[in-house]
Amino acid sequence: MHTVAVLALDGVVPFDLSAPIDTFGWARLPDGRPAYRVRVCSPSDSGEVSAGAFTVRAPHGLEALAEADTIILPGVADPQDALPIRVAEALRDAAANGTRIASVCVGAFLFAATGLLDGLRATTHWAAARDLAERYPKVTVDPNVLYVDNGQFLTSAGAAAALDMCLHMIRGDYGSAVAAQTARMSVMPLEREGGQAQFIVHDPPPTPAGATLEPVLAWLEDNCGREVTLEQIAARAGMSTRTLNRRFSEQTGTTPLRWLHRARVRRAQYLLESTAYPVERIAAQAGFGSPTAFRERFRKVVGTSPQGYRRAFRSGEMAVAGEKAGGAGPGAVPRVGGERAGERRQPAR
Repeated sequence: MHTVAVLALDGVVPFDLSAPIDTFGWARLPDGRPAYRVRVCSPSDSGEVSAGAFTVRAPHGLEALAEADTIILPGVADPQDALPIRVAEALRDAAANGTRIASVCVGAFLFAATGLLDGLRATTHWAAARDLAERYPKVTVDPNVLYVDNGQFLTSAGAAAALDMCLHMIRGDYGSAVAAQTARMSVMPLEREGGQAQFIVHDPPPTPAGATLEPVLAWLEDNCGREVTLEQIAARAGMSTRTLNRRFSEQTGTTPLRWLHRARVRRAQYLLESTAYPVERIAAQAGFGSPTAFRERFRKVVGTSPQGYRRAFRSGEMAVAGEKAGGAGPGAVPRVGGERAGERRQPAR
């Protein structure tokens, strides 16, 4: 039987710990036998580690890592804390023996601290991606995906992405049928639409207090729903287009048109979340020239389609309003087999 060791360090994040335990625990072979043996281990002599609001007692010590086929590294409350030397050594020894190692969320910081991710692509929670990249420059951090599989080493994004990664590993170990049944037990789609980018909050690029472009940025935010040219922005700022581009780069780190595109996407996200308007109307109100241009730009920035984003994030009140407006009509959630499609494919958050 394939053995999975889940490492619980002090300050372990409860969901990061429990998600792989349950997902691998639910996996069953066609004859009904468990597909995995799951062991929780800790470097603590007592086996006890803090887990936020409660304490966890792990029944196994670090010796379980040497016996495992797969090791899971959940995140901890402060991922910047130093990784205990004997834990790092145990992980490196296991890797040298061919053990598969995977991290959950900010567990990527623990993983990177071993040096095993050097030269590889990895991911973590999008809000921690910049810190991971700065702390471990030898690791190529991709904040837009749900998980990264390098073969022996895997990393997943924020908490719920652990389910996606575990299902991916189960499918690789035992095939799609076992993985699909495990996904049903987890009330998860076997594959989610889009990546982590759809969950990223795209705030406006920060500008220094008192920056000369502050009034122009406020005007752009208010007027992003209509056609705006570079010349109009420059005229509003009272400078030439060349000077405008230079000032924008200095104060926001981007160009006027890129800033405007992001503002339009943010407005579209709000409309998709809070209204039942059809995509064509949202494209127009967000300032895109056509629904096609809107869909292309939205997918490029957010990582999923406008309809995919709406299924994941539209409020329940708007969904009910859409159904009352005519079921499959504009802005409504389509029904599939008597269920709303959003109920079957809505990502866990």
